Amino acid sequence: MHPAIVFLLGLGVGSLIAALAARVLVRRLFAKTRAAERRARAAERLAEIGGMTGGLAHEIKNPLSTIGLNAQLLGEAIEELPQDRAVDAETRHRLTRRLESLRREAERLRGILADFLAYAGEMRLDMAPADVNTAIEELADFISPQADRLGVRLRTETAAGARASVDVPLLKQALLNLLLNALQAFPAAALGGPRELIVRTTRGIDPDKKPIVRVHVIDTGPGIAPEIVERIFTPYFTTKSGGSGLGLATTRRIVEAHAGRVEVHTQMGKGTEFVVTLPACD
Repeated sequence: MHPAIVFLLGLGVGSLIAALAARVLVRRLFAKTRAAERRARAAERLAEIGGMTGGLAHEIKNPLSTIGLNAQLLGEAIEELPQDRAVDAETRHRLTRRLESLRREAERLRGILADFLAYAGEMRLDMAPADVNTAIEELADFISPQADRLGVRLRTETAAGARASVDVPLLKQALLNLLLNALQAFPAAALGGPRELIVRTTRGIDPDKKPIVRVHVIDTGPGIAPEIVERIFTPYFTTKSGGSGLGLATTRRIVEAHAGRVEVHTQMGKGTEFVVTLPACD
């Protein structure tokens, strides 16, 4: 056989072997990268839960203090009850108020612990291909009465074919948290400005050339201060009286469990936009 042909055959075989070896190495590298990412996420998750303990202790402290005080006052009031006559209506009413306060704070404490356990526990997804637009329209129908009461114009703008593999109830929970957060910002907004809440779906391609679906939650509220934006996804951080501080943190966790991400863009005096990005499906 001619030496040139032998050389070319050898070059071809060598190139094929090199390509196969490179493919195996790339797969191994990809597997190692994915494993490292899983370990990093697990470590981040443990650190986050550890950091939540301080917030949980703070949240529990207030209702426990109220329960302790009311239990003490209730005990003192019972000791002072007359033994030789019936309890008068005023005293009965005062004792009933103490008992109601105990019940209310105990229920609040139960809610705090339930929220913590739900957030810290394992999230199990029941994934299935779904029309994201349908979930958006159902949420809009649900929340529109509240928007109407606040004088906020709610509208949806959906892109055809916005489908993703999701756990629909969990996705709705994540998006509902964003909608409620947006509505709660409006009472502080300037009365003369526009009061709109827009939920929009778009389709696109990510940097890896893979199809994605985006859900935009846009409000024309007062915007979010830069120092607050940095912390809004932190568990137990809230600027609202009576807020749990877990709404946006839960949204982020749900979205990331779907291999997605959530971003926030805001401008003081103009409004805020949350963008949820999810892998698309056929």
